[in-house]
Amino acid sequence: MIAAFDYAGSPARIVFGAGAIARTAEMVEALGCARALVLATPHQEADAEALADRLGPLAAGVFAEAAMHTPVSVTERALEAMRAAGADCTVALGGGSTTGLGKAIAYRLDTPQIAIPTTYAGSEVTPILGQTEDGAKTTLKSPRVLPEIVLYDPELTLGLPSGMTVTSALNALAHAAEALYARDANPVSSLMAAEGVRAFVAALPVLAERPRDLAARTRALYGAWLCGTVLGAVGMALHHKLCHTLGGSFDLPHAETHAIVLPHAVAYNEAAVPEALAPIAQALGAERASAGLHAFAHRIGAPTRLRDLGLAEADLDRAADLATQNPYWNPRPVTREGVRALLDAAWRGDPPAA
Repeated sequence: MIAAFDYAGSPARIVFGAGAIARTAEMVEALGCARALVLATPHQEADAEALADRLGPLAAGVFAEAAMHTPVSVTERALEAMRAAGADCTVALGGGSTTGLGKAIAYRLDTPQIAIPTTYAGSEVTPILGQTEDGAKTTLKSPRVLPEIVLYDPELTLGLPSGMTVTSALNALAHAAEALYARDANPVSSLMAAEGVRAFVAALPVLAERPRDLAARTRALYGAWLCGTVLGAVGMALHHKLCHTLGGSFDLPHAETHAIVLPHAVAYNEAAVPEALAPIAQALGAERASAGLHAFAHRIGAPTRLRDLGLAEADLDRAADLATQNPYWNPRPVTREGVRALLDAAWRGDPPAA
């Protein structure tokens, strides 16, 4: 018997396929806009300039200061650039940092936005915005921050470094894991989450051997869309609370942190909801989802220890305290003792607890 559920699909327009970036100008005009500010990180500034050249008179300029965890100070400078350029929309080219900046601008100005992801973060299809200010990261959920159009072009990911490929993919897998056991999970989101997991499990070993395999890149980007979409449809739990704490308060890199914490957060909840996490175990051919994820991370060369990201052992107590303040809903009760043990295992790189 199927239980009662609510499901709200994303209104975003998805344009998927090799060469999709060539349709950016068409999409700007579809929004009824005429002055697009192209956003990027400093690392991708040249790509943003090339896109602005492609847009021609539809480009209002380039703002290439997007930064990890969406600092409010960067957003304020971007708002000044929007006003100075007379921009009426944004085009965010890049990973989660650039997408986050586009969302932060839209939240404040209610301007339309186009996202062109070049990693597998998935945040481009969620109405969720995480921001940092004064050493703390906060999140909000609003339809204002959901991009109106997302262009998925797998050709843009062909040069994605292997490290970023792996960590951003595991970041996306974390969305699927939390979607499977979310309080507001539903049959549609669970099907999408399971399919997203399968897509990544199939694609990542191929990409470890052949990074420029377009079919595998396409499959991985498909998985990113699915995993991001379910994150936007349901709530987050312990895994995301931990990663928001570690990123916002200790300045750990976003994707790497998700990759390391994922097997341990899944292990924490697996005892409470093993049936919900069964699709992950099945996709990985493992008895337990958490053990399968840990082994898969090793297989594809993912980071597995928080200490390698610069987190000191002395910081673990404070991290546990912060992560258990105002905890997100979670299928297993969140305790300070349990979270401290979880963080210790993730810091050391131990196998996740059974």
